[in-house]
Amino acid sequence: MSDAEWAVVRDLLPVPGWLSGRGGRPEGYCHRQMIDAVRYLVDNGIKWRAMPADFPPWPRVYAFFARWRDTGLVTELHDRLREAVRAGEGRSAEPSAGVVDSQSVKADATVTFGSRGFDAGKKINGRKRHLLTDTLGLLLAVLVTPASVTDRDGARSLLPQAAGRFRRLARVWADGGYTGHLTDWTSQHFGLVLDIVRRSEDVRGFEPLPRRWVVERSFAWFLRSRRLVRDYERRTDTSEAVIRWSMIALMNRRLAAQPHQCAVLPAG
Repeated sequence: MSDAEWAVVRDLLPVPGWLSGRGGRPEGYCHRQMIDAVRYLVDNGIKWRAMPADFPPWPRVYAFFARWRDTGLVTELHDRLREAVRAGEGRSAEPSAGVVDSQSVKADATVTFGSRGFDAGKKINGRKRHLLTDTLGLLLAVLVTPASVTDRDGARSLLPQAAGRFRRLARVWADGGYTGHLTDWTSQHFGLVLDIVRRSEDVRGFEPLPRRWVVERSFAWFLRSRRLVRDYERRTDTSEAVIRWSMIALMNRRLAAQPHQCAVLPAG
């Protein structure tokens, strides 16, 4: 991270227990070193054991990554950065509309048989990333499943999760793969309007569709991180954490480029 990027995230990080008088052993490495190491792994797609020597030892970096994944700290940091980006764009901290879609990616040999599947439509053996973004393309919720899980079934788990966290969320745009009983189910149980944006049958080749292109751009952002070109993780929650780290790096750079980024950071 540059000094400007570190200034953005420094005040958003959790305070270690030993600094707040709660006891515990002081950490051997500062958070900036650890975050730099995790971002390097996500951006360059290296193995954990291939961590360069100028970073902390890879077991310590992995322990940091796993602790933040299991305790939800990476999600908390991601959400704070998203609120800051939305505030910088003049938006409310909590979105009222979103876009949902999925992406099937090939799985490496390290992915276990029970957490992978075959997407017959895309002809891909691997996993599927179900994504919900706001209208700026920022991540609201993510769910990683076997590629054999349909878009509708993935949305039945993803949308309730998002509706419970974002009370203002009222409308979600989706493609034709989400048609059917899902539209009535979301409206009846969560008060969400699932708006299906259909592709014109007369058009051949690529056609940017209203609203739907936003989440497609988010998938393109993720594929800039080499760790996400394929799914290399044994656990699906690790895959979800890597996606959040990729978005954290993107939002961090965007905030650091703003002339007065400190003024838009949320409290807390």
